[in-house]
Amino acid sequence: MSTSADLVTAIKRELKASRMTYADLARAMGMAESSVKRMLAKGDMALSRIDAICRVLKLDFADLARRVADAQPLVVELTPAQERAVVADKKLLLVAICVLSQWTVEQITTTYRLSEAEAIKYLAQLDRIGIIELRPLNRYRLKLAKTFRWRAHGAVMNFFRDHALLDYFSGGFDGSGEGLMLVHGSVSRTLAPGFLERLQRVAQDFAQQHQTDQKLADKDRGGYTLVLAMRSWEFEVFTQLRR
Repeated sequence: MSTSADLVTAIKRELKASRMTYADLARAMGMAESSVKRMLAKGDMALSRIDAICRVLKLDFADLARRVADAQPLVVELTPAQERAVVADKKLLLVAICVLSQWTVEQITTTYRLSEAEAIKYLAQLDRIGIIELRPLNRYRLKLAKTFRWRAHGAVMNFFRDHALLDYFSGGFDGSGEGLMLVHGSVSRTLAPGFLERLQRVAQDFAQQHQTDQKLADKDRGGYTLVLAMRSWEFEVFTQLRR
């Protein structure tokens, strides 16, 4: 959650970007430089002072508030309680997956049997959970980092294991841009983590490309789900045959 300290940090950042010193700000506000320094150091100022600073910086207060929000650390992983809240309602989970792909309300309601009011209601819930910051005109800012992952044994991954895994792997994987590879082998235990790092880089490349391609028209993009996994494992049928 943003604080007054975050607001002061944003103001200082805007002063630096505008190449404006404390002395410049003080003259524009009709104050002593020492008073401006003390005000920003304490972070205790009236809204009228903030408005005055915004006028000097030629910046709308709403823009300043958004920049404060944008500067907040992004979420890498939800808490167990947050994940349980997401899977408690299948429609909420659906909208959560949609916002991960940065769909608009219009895209959600034209693709799925959700009314605009329902979509907005679920966006508001995702805002309360902490996945997005809901903005005017039903726009939102995703508060998740590019490295965001569902918890390995959390409510969301357990939901997909129980309800979606077989459905996913029952596909033919023979369409354009699709493929399924099963490779088994014995490798050095010291080298195994290196292969996992490569898989993680592929996942990051996929996530980065998703962000880049948001500017493309819908007709030029396709929805894909990438599943990467690596573990020490033996097919249960084979395990039952072990001596």
